[in-house]
Amino acid sequence: MSYSKNSYCNRYSPISSYKNKYLDHISLHKVLINSQKLLLQHMASTAQLIPTPQSPSSHKTLCTPLKGLSSCSTMWQLKQLHAQIIKLGLSNDNDAMGRVIKLCALSHSCDLNYALKVFDKMPEPDTFIYNTVIRGFLKCHMLIDCFVFYSRMLELVVPNNFTFPPLIRICCIENAVEEGKQIHGHVLKFGFGDDRFTLNNLIYMYVNLRCLDEARKVFDKMRDRDEVSLTTLISGYAQWGYVEEAFRVFDSIEEKSCVCWNAMISGYVQNNKFDEAFALFERMRVENVVVDKFLAASMLSACTRLGALKQGEWIVEYVMKRGIDLDAKLAATIIDMYCKCGCLDKGVRFFKGLSRKGISSWNCMIGGLAMHGKGEAAIELLKEMERERVAPDYITFVNLLSACAHSGLVEEGKHYFCYMKEAYGIEPGMEHYGCLVDLLGRAGLLVEARRVISEMPMSPDVGVLGALLGACRIHKNIELGEMIGKQVIELEPQNSGRYVLLANLYAYAGRWEDVASIRKLMNDRGVKKAPGFSIVELEGAVNEFIAGGRTHPQAKEIYAKVTEMLDRIKSAGYIPDSDGMQQDIDEEETENPLYYHSEKLAIAFGLLKSKPGEILRITKNLRVCKDCHRASKLISKVYDREIIVRDRNRFHHFKGGECSCKDYW
Repeated sequence: MSYSKNSYCNRYSPISSYKNKYLDHISLHKVLINSQKLLLQHMASTAQLIPTPQSPSSHKTLCTPLKGLSSCSTMWQLKQLHAQIIKLGLSNDNDAMGRVIKLCALSHSCDLNYALKVFDKMPEPDTFIYNTVIRGFLKCHMLIDCFVFYSRMLELVVPNNFTFPPLIRICCIENAVEEGKQIHGHVLKFGFGDDRFTLNNLIYMYVNLRCLDEARKVFDKMRDRDEVSLTTLISGYAQWGYVEEAFRVFDSIEEKSCVCWNAMISGYVQNNKFDEAFALFERMRVENVVVDKFLAASMLSACTRLGALKQGEWIVEYVMKRGIDLDAKLAATIIDMYCKCGCLDKGVRFFKGLSRKGISSWNCMIGGLAMHGKGEAAIELLKEMERERVAPDYITFVNLLSACAHSGLVEEGKHYFCYMKEAYGIEPGMEHYGCLVDLLGRAGLLVEARRVISEMPMSPDVGVLGALLGACRIHKNIELGEMIGKQVIELEPQNSGRYVLLANLYAYAGRWEDVASIRKLMNDRGVKKAPGFSIVELEGAVNEFIAGGRTHPQAKEIYAKVTEMLDRIKSAGYIPDSDGMQQDIDEEETENPLYYHSEKLAIAFGLLKSKPGEILRITKNLRVCKDCHRASKLISKVYDREIIVRDRNRFHHFKGGECSCKDYW
């Protein structure tokens, strides 16, 4: 397509002048409406929808400056080479100038303003150059600018299939549904309705904009689908909770690659459908599908969430036997699995046995020590990390401060909060402040914790305030807890745990009318308490229990064992903690909540089914209550068993009548 430079007045000069001219009171929608008109005018004036794209100049041979562009690393070098190219008479050559613009717009040390100046001097830039500038705008997060530039592009050249992916990406970032549909229209009208790369991008866009019907329509009309098409749609359905629809797409695939299996299993894991994930994994093994590192990581995540140590160990063994690439992510996932399944010693051994330790492995190990209340060991690991010249990062110090909070290491925590900035230039973020408030609050330093919140450089989020509210419950500070509790409820009105904490504070103070008002507020807002459940894995099978539940096939025997268990610990001094159950809004309520909380049922089942002396590992979704904590200590003593319970916050190792948390949780 030919045109004269005069038809494009004052084409993109410096960015500032461009913005003043085109961006005053403009929106993505208006830009694309204008583009639609230009498109229709273009289609009416040309008989051929997609002319043959202009090829780079073939009569120019590559000269030394052009070859030098490939190794150019700074703008100073590029400008020197650009000057040589101009002297050689190639200032109007699209191939040469396209390379210059690409380096300016897309390289690490990009200078989009310089790229636009070069572009403005070109008499007839081709589609490749326009695409490059659009990508440059996207790289610099100048999102509306991309659409403005695209609308001007339509006046002069015809887009190709590489024009649309960056525009589609912008629609995802801006959550621009209508504009995305218009870009889709342009894709079809310019004749790229069969271009797989562009259509895959459209599926990705519609999935991210939660337009699943549109994503499915694009998918169904594709003639040539690939793994990207399939996995994007499967993952998209799973992402928004439509797991059954995701499985229907998965099951319709005749030849399923490992990537497709991984997408479906990951979807089950993300939606807490662990039984389905394990069943699909078993089907995969029967069909002799080769497990890769990505699928192994997904299955290990499922084991981690369930606390399924035996199955996790089987997958680790499979990884080692098959020689699957043990990259940094998979290594960290294995460490995480061991630590969160209550097998800290194996996690430590695996970590120490790694020939190469990435930062994620160090972080996971410090985080694992934190969950188990091993604050001193976490600090020693940081020092070892420094000795090996591995620089800690933002996450390292979040985990380290969490370790200090769970271990009551107040002075050490305050030291490392300052140390990370002094030694590594890491500015404290919201997570660091949350850990510091938790550390101070657990230690009873509520005034200091409140002062930290007031001096934060950002507004505290619900996590920071929630940490202070939890501390108020522990130390029964009703006045401060009431004030913080009301703030937290308004910030997170659908989180039942926030209401429970405030109601418990009122109950401790005997303010029953306020307890009733919290119950009414929850009912009015339709807030439902998360049901408490506990999981125990025995002989490779995962058994789940809910408070007061009787659906287990061996419920009769389990409840008989609970009665026996409670009778034995009563003789050892157990008295039910009625103080924690004075109100009817406890996190794990049922007809007889103290005796039949889910972890008591899980422990009873474990005692029934395991061998004498075998460690019991329980995973619970809520915080362990005082009564269950006290009962578990006595059960470990009376039955001479080690019981490891992972609750919402941390691990409790019960042995010989004591707990590793030292009643500090």
